[in-house]
Amino acid sequence: MADISATNQETKILIAGPCVIQSWDTCQEIAIEIKRLGELFNFQPVFKGSWDKANRTSHESFRGIDKNRALEILFRIREHLGISTITDVHEASQVEEVSKYVDFLQIPAFLCRQTDLIEACAKSGNPTLIKKGQFLSPESCSYIEDKFYSAGGSRMMICERGNSFGYKDLIVDATSIPRLRNSCQRSLIALDCTHSLQKPNVEGKTGGNASLIEDMVRYGAVMGADALFIETHPYPHLSPSDSENMLELSKLEEVLSNARRIYNAG
Repeated sequence: MADISATNQETKILIAGPCVIQSWDTCQEIAIEIKRLGELFNFQPVFKGSWDKANRTSHESFRGIDKNRALEILFRIREHLGISTITDVHEASQVEEVSKYVDFLQIPAFLCRQTDLIEACAKSGNPTLIKKGQFLSPESCSYIEDKFYSAGGSRMMICERGNSFGYKDLIVDATSIPRLRNSCQRSLIALDCTHSLQKPNVEGKTGGNASLIEDMVRYGAVMGADALFIETHPYPHLSPSDSENMLELSKLEEVLSNARRIYNAG
């Protein structure tokens, strides 16, 4: 399920799910819908959920349920629902254990230059999604790619998620995706359509602007992104993390339908 080498102009990757693992019921509902929509609109579905939110703004913020339970939920989704899974790792010491439960690993944006972490993910054999740091140019990501493949990595995705614009905003450069494609020629290019709309450092938590998610998805499709990353939840206001920049699950079908039309017209 984790083979992404066959991705072509027609088939794109959909990485979608809740920000953080909450319960089996919620994750199952989201995963079933992602799988259905992937088959409907020709996306390879990958269920995304964080087993531990180690990078929250405040120490009082929700980090997740029991970590072992969260990993077990990711494993059950993969084994019982037949859908690939991805979760993030924050330290090199986590990689070996976490990689047993998922198909893909993810490196958060603020850790995208951590050599030991990149090399550990590469050596695990799992395809790895690396978020582009909010402080990096697309051209700087070539060094991330070099680290990954020099360590024997199998397949890498580099993910645009916006650049810092002042203290409390992010902005996505419209030229970023083609520049990433030029600088990271061995990797697939992803767009994080939800974290790109975050408003960091707002009164001890991260805010966002969910009303622009569909516009960001359209941008990704227009620019031919190989993968679209969309955090989604049946009831975003009940999510204990990233509730303000998450797509309501019921709206995902229309958003992906429009994206597929754009891809097909491309």
